[in-house]
Amino acid sequence: MVVLTRTNIPTTENQEEEEEPQQQDEEPSLDEGLLYMPLINHQGFWFPHPGFLQGVTAAQRHFIARSTDVIVASAPKSGTVWLKALLFATVNRKRLSFSDEDHPLLSLNPHDCVPFLDSQVYSKTPPSRDIEALPSPRLFATHVPYPLLPISIPESGCKIVYLSRDPKDSLVSLWNFINAAKPETSEPLPLDRAVESFVRGATPYGPFWDQAMGYYKESLESPKRVLFMRYEELHNDPFGELKRLAEFVGCPFTEEEERGGVVGEIVEMCGFERLVGLEVNKRGKMEGRVGDWENYLTEEMVELVERVVEERLRGSGLSFGM
Repeated sequence: MVVLTRTNIPTTENQEEEEEPQQQDEEPSLDEGLLYMPLINHQGFWFPHPGFLQGVTAAQRHFIARSTDVIVASAPKSGTVWLKALLFATVNRKRLSFSDEDHPLLSLNPHDCVPFLDSQVYSKTPPSRDIEALPSPRLFATHVPYPLLPISIPESGCKIVYLSRDPKDSLVSLWNFINAAKPETSEPLPLDRAVESFVRGATPYGPFWDQAMGYYKESLESPKRVLFMRYEELHNDPFGELKRLAEFVGCPFTEEEERGGVVGEIVEMCGFERLVGLEVNKRGKMEGRVGDWENYLTEEMVELVERVVEERLRGSGLSFGM
């Protein structure tokens, strides 16, 4: 592990001269287990480096949540794009027709419709978007663990929707993503190295189990404020899960809408296959299959990942049915 001092931590090229100060009470360390996605440790969690931590701390200091905001939270590669599309279409269904060729979801990536607070909105100083001018309800997203969210989010009482996923599928999807984004002349990240990094907890916004557990506990303590969803349940019952989502964020479907097939229209419009087929979504690698880990992980890898996750979650009440 390479230890960095505050004076030699590199910054991104597009950062403005006025930067958010780093925390002064810790000595950041860099983990390079994922090769092309180095991670920096901050308050017990790992963040992609360089640049992402600046956005996290900027959001912590400056984001003022409204009670009407909705925050999509998840670990990376957990189906976030799909949930963002479903949420955006549901909340805006009264003003945006599904048959409209100019519907934002047909020309914009869901990440642009529901931007990440840390890696998009607050990635620069000043913020890249005038979010104060946005009408309510505002929709944002984050991968940041619950304890490190801007304090205004829990204090405002705004809604948080957390999407979890089988850690084995999340791991394989992350590994595929890293290799798809690596320099063409570089060797691919070995799968066993990605597994080793995962079981150490060194994954983006991880450890995986601590990130999931933080939101899970809040969903039990404040079920009207935090909704804990599972990707597998959304995949198996998109109609039922979409109605549960709409009810939670205060936009329930009326009986007339259900009879008129509105739920089905949203599910169809935001279907994973359709999203992947749009030109605007082809810039990144999107893998939505449930159980795809079976095509990659060896028996030894599966046993290791499942054992570590079960040990870390023991006593929490949270499990992934492994």
